Formats: sequence, C-alpha cells, structure tokens
Amino acid sequence: MTARTAIVTGASRGIGRAIALRLARNGARVVLCARDRDALDRAVRDVEQAQGRAIAVSLDLRLPDAAPQIVAAALGAFGTIDILVNNAGATKRGEFEQLSDEDWMDGFALKFFGAVRLTRAVWPHLKQQAGSVVNIAGVGGRTPGPQFAIGGSVNAALLSFTKALADVGIRDGVQVNAINPGPVRTGRLERRLAEMGTDIEEAERNFVRDAGITRLGDPEDIANLVAFVVSPAGRLLQGALIDMDGGQTKTL
Repeated sequence: MTARTAIVTGASRGIGRAIALRLARNGARVVLCARDRDALDRAVRDVEQAQGRAIAVSLDLRLPDAAPQIVAAALGAFGTIDILVNNAGATKRGEFEQLSDEDWMDGFALKFFGAVRLTRAVWPHLKQQAGSVVNIAGVGGRTPGPQFAIGGSVNAALLSFTKALADVGIRDGVQVNAINPGPVRTGRLERRLAEMGTDIEEAERNFVRDAGITRLGDPEDIANLVAFVVSPAGRLLQGALIDMDGGQTKTL
C-alpha cells in the first residue's frame, strides 16, 4: 500500500484505530477522523511509532460541511485518496418505547448520512485512483434484536447503500464492500460486560455461550480483514457483505 492514502473515520479508538494502524503498517498514509482530538493525537503517535505517516482531522461527521473538510485535509497532506473506510458511528441501545426521535435521527446522522456524504465527496478521487470503499456496518443489520432497533436499522441501510454503490463502482472502477463485525472487544462492549454483575472473564464466557459464537473478536481481527479486502489479493470482492462474527449470524 505504499503511496496509497486511506481515510478512516471513527479512528480514535477501537476498530477504527486498529484499522488505521494496520493500513499504516502496510505502508498506507492514513487520515484519521473522529471527534475526540486528544484520542486522535494519541492514535497518530501510535501510527508514527510504527513508522507510518498520518494526520488527524477532528470534526463531527454529522455536520454537512465535514466531508469536504476531510477531503481537503487528505489532499493537502498526501495529494491523493485511494481508500475510504467508513467506520464512525455508535447508535443508542434500548427498549423501543424509550427511544426518542432524537435518538433515531442521531443514529442515522453519523453512521449512515456521515458515510454517504463522505463517500460522495471522495468518489471523484477514488475514480481517478481505482480506489476502494469499505463500510463497517454490523451483524445487527442482518439479524435485528429488540435492544438494537436503531443500530439494526442503520446497519441495514448501510448494507443496502453498499450494494447500490457497488454497481456504480463497477462502472467507475471503484471497489465497494462492507464488513459486519459481531461482538468485538471495544470500550462499548467492555462496559456491557461489566454490567453483567460478574468478573470480566466469566462475563465473556457467558456472553460467548449465550451468543453461540466461537469467541469475542478483537479490533485487529476486523483490521486484518480490511487490509485484505483493499489489497490486490481482495480486488475480486465487489458488493460483498462479509460477516466477521464468530458464527453469530445463523441465517443465509
């Protein structure tokens, strides 16, 4: 990936940070985007310690003018844009009757509309570079749950967007795919496990058993798959919706 530039959103922690580090280790120049400037700066230092090149762009992707700012920063720093990883976006869990209009609008504003706007802004540059888009959605988009009404709906929309855009990508020479992570050891999952009332190790065992999966994922698992998808070895993938969930998704 030498001389290729990747934009990774939600890159200050968790899956996004792991993706940025993995792509940088493969030689990519990385633009890390998130709202938390301090966490972004720490992630950039980690990339640089791994002998990579990176810049941080701190902004809120829910705002319409965020996408052109990211594009301008990427082009100003590195001159091209070759890869876009839409990873930003956490949605509120909860009982349906307790979820407000604002909760629903916020869930779509960041993860869905943020991804749509940024992809649209980046698309002309991806066409020039025969680039790649990877949308990080989630297994809830295929198997909704009662506590995940917003997240499942947002992820389903993002998966549909991926399929539609993949056809545009065939015409324009841009690769478009999506990855559906299952339970991954991020701060958000760790907080859920801590609420189970047992020690973390037992909570993990119970979670794995109840979910019927092989194990919990690590952010690096998703990062390794992203690195493969956007590499020459993964180029045949187009419009793929890849479940990386330890077997959680049981449906066809």
